[in-house]
Amino acid sequence: MGTLDGLVAVVTGGGRGLGRAHALLLAREGAKVVVNDAGTANDGGGADGGPAKAVVAEIEAAGGTAVADTSDVSDWSAAGGLVAAAVDAFGGLDIVVNNAGILRDAFLANLTEEQWDAVLSVNLKGHAGVLHHAAAYWKALHKAGHRVRASVINTTSASGVTKTLPGQANYAAAKAGIVALTLVAAAELERYGVRANAIAPAARTRLTLATPAIADTVAGPEDGSLDPFAPENLAPLVAYLASPSCELTGQVFTLRGDRISPLGGWRPERTFETAEPWSADTLAALLPGR
Repeated sequence: MGTLDGLVAVVTGGGRGLGRAHALLLAREGAKVVVNDAGTANDGGGADGGPAKAVVAEIEAAGGTAVADTSDVSDWSAAGGLVAAAVDAFGGLDIVVNNAGILRDAFLANLTEEQWDAVLSVNLKGHAGVLHHAAAYWKALHKAGHRVRASVINTTSASGVTKTLPGQANYAAAKAGIVALTLVAAAELERYGVRANAIAPAARTRLTLATPAIADTVAGPEDGSLDPFAPENLAPLVAYLASPSCELTGQVFTLRGDRISPLGGWRPERTFETAEPWSADTLAALLPGR
């Protein structure tokens, strides 16, 4: 018996890296998994159904149940088709792990509209589309009198949350947006029995290995000790957040295989007040410099 026996999960970007690790662990815990992956390159180009099918084969070889899906989650209708595929294949939907993402790094002066749109479309809209269709499904169930106990786990990043990485304006904006999306989802969906949380993982994946500022820091240990950046060592938090025993919602965690840190949001550091209209001189005296 696993902690997720009888539940149905969708994992986007589930063909490689973190998504693969999440899908494999959810299946080992008893969930029936829809492994979604369009099989694109890091920048979102191309398409290949092989990665999703390979993870399904791994799950089935281990005695689990899964189906592959190659929908492009940046397409609003296709995201709806993914949710419908889970319901059609397994009779319901209990867990959504939004993990799909791409990189098209560029400094702002060189950033093209196409680079901006592509990253926001896959990373942020891809989360929102799947979440929208899943939320509509759960809302309808709730209104029909069914008890819903569902969970959403979104994937943000240190980029846009805790770290400033030059060249990632589009990626950071998308990932910061995912945090806001998660908090709104938690506030809206609790009435229907749905929890929403987010993780900011630090893992060795195609995307981190393609980022010069990060690639060297995610290398694995050579002494056989715990590998904090191995995707499989990060997946247990996702499995816990997905489980019916978990009551957390509206939480954001930075995550490594050896470290989990709950994050707090923007908070005032100091407050300045005035009884008179502000002036440039008074503001210059009050506000902190560099």
